[in-house]
Amino acid sequence: MPKLDILNLQSLGKDGILDVMHLAQKNKFDRCAFLETKCLKDKKVAIIMEKPSLRTRTSFECACVDLGAYPVLLCDKNSAFSRGESDYDTIKVLERFVDAVILRTYEQSKLKALSEYVSIPIINALSDDFHPCQGLADLLTIIEHKGDPYNLTMCYIGDASNNMCNTYVELACIMGIHLNIACPKNFGPSTKMLDFIKSSPNSSFVQIFDDPKLAIKDADVVFTDTWVSMGDEEKSTEIIKYFDGFCVDMELFNLAKTNAIFMHCLPAHRGLEVSDEVMDCERSVIFDEAENRLHAQTALLQLVFEKSLF
Repeated sequence: MPKLDILNLQSLGKDGILDVMHLAQKNKFDRCAFLETKCLKDKKVAIIMEKPSLRTRTSFECACVDLGAYPVLLCDKNSAFSRGESDYDTIKVLERFVDAVILRTYEQSKLKALSEYVSIPIINALSDDFHPCQGLADLLTIIEHKGDPYNLTMCYIGDASNNMCNTYVELACIMGIHLNIACPKNFGPSTKMLDFIKSSPNSSFVQIFDDPKLAIKDADVVFTDTWVSMGDEEKSTEIIKYFDGFCVDMELFNLAKTNAIFMHCLPAHRGLEVSDEVMDCERSVIFDEAENRLHAQTALLQLVFEKSLF
């Protein structure tokens, strides 16, 4: 039976991403007007968090409830893939109980394998390689604050080897949006992502710099992300030495356009990759961005169920 798995933004393509944007905007309006959309009534969705989560877990749980679906939370250390049972056996059992699986995990290969084992949709709620749900929420936020994204320049500053930068590269190449990446030489995009850029018809839309001051010039949207994952702070001293000059402070942010917006997927290490002054300034849209996780994922769930036949 045909189904739509969301392993990364490439799973959606340009048309799918635009469909999510249109649905998300409608859902956000309807939610603010207290209009209910219970189109997934009686559906059951497993939400499996193998990595700690605040925004992802909460937004997906609320999205399920808003759509009338029942969220089955598997978030503790003794559930789902944690007890030694094979991934195959685990997902084949879940397939008999639920209609879709949302998984926040480590290896991208695990998501791909699970998607091949079962006939129900698998949604990537974050892996080491990609974070498609955050990418959709970020695009929705950009459209809300800046309008048509095609004439904009996005600028990502920081570790370009992580899942967020990979997702912004996908967004730029799929949608045809300009993206400047500023990163230290040892923290650039992976060979796999460089090959993806080269193979894209929109490869010229992505440029890589080792000087953040050059990358941010005339940017409309400025992103950064943690240099050190939350919980791995003990690694910070050996990593941050490479990022001198890459903190998005007000001096650097002011090199972007005067009406540029600042975005961070959160959580953030304030004072490390970004200053308090930028995080809390009037051009920071980080909390709109966080809220839009809910609206983008509500739309994504609708689209996934619409495109998947059971």
